[in-house]
Amino acid sequence: MYFLGNSPLKTEAQVWTQMPARFRQAKPTAWAAANRGGVVIDSFLEGPLFDPHGSLYVTDIPHGRIFKISPDKQWELIIEYEGEPNGLKWLQNGVLLIADYLNGLMQLDVKTREIKSLLPRRHSESFKGVNDLTFDSRGNLYFTDQGQTGMHDPTGRVYRLSAEGQLTVLLANVPSPNGLVLSPDEKIMFVAATRGNEIWRTPLMADGGTAKVGRFFMSHGPMGPDGLAMDVDGCLFIANPGLGCVWRIDSRGEPTHVWTSPTGHAITNLAFGGIDNREVFVTESESGCVLRFKAPVPGTRVHSGKT
Repeated sequence: MYFLGNSPLKTEAQVWTQMPARFRQAKPTAWAAANRGGVVIDSFLEGPLFDPHGSLYVTDIPHGRIFKISPDKQWELIIEYEGEPNGLKWLQNGVLLIADYLNGLMQLDVKTREIKSLLPRRHSESFKGVNDLTFDSRGNLYFTDQGQTGMHDPTGRVYRLSAEGQLTVLLANVPSPNGLVLSPDEKIMFVAATRGNEIWRTPLMADGGTAKVGRFFMSHGPMGPDGLAMDVDGCLFIANPGLGCVWRIDSRGEPTHVWTSPTGHAITNLAFGGIDNREVFVTESESGCVLRFKAPVPGTRVHSGKT
């Protein structure tokens, strides 16, 4: 696929599957009251994550649900609980780690359906509202604490929880930290500052700290970047709910491709999958759909907590 000059190649994603009617719950929720202007919504999908067998897991934030979607698009409700689950990663084989806005970090055994708290708060202080998370190849966890922060209150945090259990604040001044992902060599962390409408580039130093953090990419529109992913060429994939699209950004911060949504604009998150790991699956939360498109190259490996 090619593009001319700085004009990115623009194509439309396809609907892969949508939430069946039997799972839709059109009722008021506290999350929707605070985050969707009080509009009654029947679902809000997030956190796409594949298991080794090709099934896709997604969260439904306002209704506290986690679903498993089989390769043949069959939906299964794994759990419904008192929480607001967002990002997902594998803590170990068969155990999901959940970034839960209401409860902090939680873990779920997908076989027994047992869910329990892992890290509800830090030093007796509650989190603002955790959002997304990612592991490096050494088992260190990075996660965002977004809450209701924004340009009016740029105090969102990004944490690292080491494999040994040490919790460190890496950033404490982000206007709405959301999705995050590591570069292929794990020397750079990219963080979506949703309400700042930008992506932050965060070098990770050998001593565990950060330095020379800067703005890597700026967007526009009513809502900024959300979920992030990375391909093997070091290009960043950005889910942009304000514009209803996914961007592919090269190492210079220039767009190479744009994929638009055929239904709804709430493009919240994305995950690489498929046989060659080149298919990208995207949660479109407004319509309760999962979209799909083919990327130029495969995505990077998604690590678990136990490597």
